[in-house]
Amino acid sequence: MQDLIDEIADLKIKNNATILAHYYQEGEIQDIADYAGDSLNLARAATKVQTSTIVFCGVHFMAETAKILNPEKRVLLPDLKAGCSLADSCPADKLARYQEMLRINGRNFQTVTYINSTAAVKALSDWVVTSGNAEAIIHRVPADQEILFVPDRHLGQYLQEITGRKMILWDGACMVHEIFSVGDLLVLKRKMPGAVTLAHPECPANIREHSEFVGGTEAMVKHVAGFAQPTDFLVATEANMMWRLQKEFPRHRFHPVPGITCACNKCPHMGRNTLEKVRDCLLYGRPEIEWQPEFDRAREVLQRSLLNPEPVGAGAV
Repeated sequence: MQDLIDEIADLKIKNNATILAHYYQEGEIQDIADYAGDSLNLARAATKVQTSTIVFCGVHFMAETAKILNPEKRVLLPDLKAGCSLADSCPADKLARYQEMLRINGRNFQTVTYINSTAAVKALSDWVVTSGNAEAIIHRVPADQEILFVPDRHLGQYLQEITGRKMILWDGACMVHEIFSVGDLLVLKRKMPGAVTLAHPECPANIREHSEFVGGTEAMVKHVAGFAQPTDFLVATEANMMWRLQKEFPRHRFHPVPGITCACNKCPHMGRNTLEKVRDCLLYGRPEIEWQPEFDRAREVLQRSLLNPEPVGAGAV
């Protein structure tokens, strides 16, 4: 494996490339990345890359976002088939028809879209959010307008709870987060009564309500950092997140919350990226994310949502 890692390092220099990796990638990929993070910080990091090429180790919508925010750069994705169940749950043509139906019925609304979506869906949106900035964005939507939240109904429900804003929720869900077993979580909590449960807001309500902390991956890192004494954590998100937590906080112990059908939940789409595919995309310069017509409108929404600071006095929290 070391030979492969050395080859990637050489190719990275030769191709003037930067490797970005999501926390849900295998540890060996996070290890070779120049930057690892959550969706929000990766989107922001992509705009600060100085090299001409970005290798994005994540799923398709993430690499697409990096390209949209960096039109002049070459963005490579190790495997173009690395998709997302949430993005698949909300096709752009179906969303457009639903928006039109709401307008015909006199509904005055803004569309707030989770970043786990295609560029075509982002282009139909007023705002794009991540789990890291969603609450602040919700507070930027005028109180006299409804919110259509797509595509994750669990994240939307969670945002309703913490902001008090009622929303029209799209019926989508993440295949990884939806199948955590609440029964198995309760068994673990009984076995480890001192453990702290961390849950991603993409989890269903029955998991969130039994968790001591609910937040995105970056928020989990910050929360765990606050525990000085060795602690057991039960982690209800994609299992590779535990690699990052264990690496940064070796004094703690991290345990996966089981899924209904398996001992730990890994995203099969994230898993399509491998060191060999990272090497190959650098070697051959493909697969590459090509500019699409809908990227122009999506770029405007992404810049406003993820990059522009909140105006003074706008009341965001």
